[in-house]
Amino acid sequence: MPRKKPPIRLAYATDLTDGQWALIEPLIPQAEPGGRPRKAATRDLVNAILYFLRAGGSWRLLPHDLPPWQTVYYYLRRWQREGVWDRVHHALVMADRERVGREPSPSAAILDSQSVRTADQKGARRASTLARRSAAASATS
Repeated sequence: MPRKKPPIRLAYATDLTDGQWALIEPLIPQAEPGGRPRKAATRDLVNAILYFLRAGGSWRLLPHDLPPWQTVYYYLRRWQREGVWDRVHHALVMADRERVGREPSPSAAILDSQSVRTADQKGARRASTLARRSAAASATS
């Protein structure tokens, strides 16, 4: 019996364009030689990860025309551990900066003093001010 051709998958809004894929494809690791070959294409895995991250929800609710949710979850976690997403993010930030005519790497950084924690002072007292609650916020006070 002849094999059926897989149905053509319609594109989701989260799918990568050819230009976007060309930019990050070298940063995504290919299957290791000698191991079992991947059933899902690398681009399909990345598109499924982007779909899940944008749409949220449950892994088990991943659409059926994307790779199985277990496979997608496995590669998301593996690539997180290996630092793949950090490298992709860094490359995209540099490419975006070049696109708008700036230096690829920022030359300065800004720290907001409100978000930097200071060392504890005077024993148990904290250096930051605690939020106050109004008496009307609680029915018991």
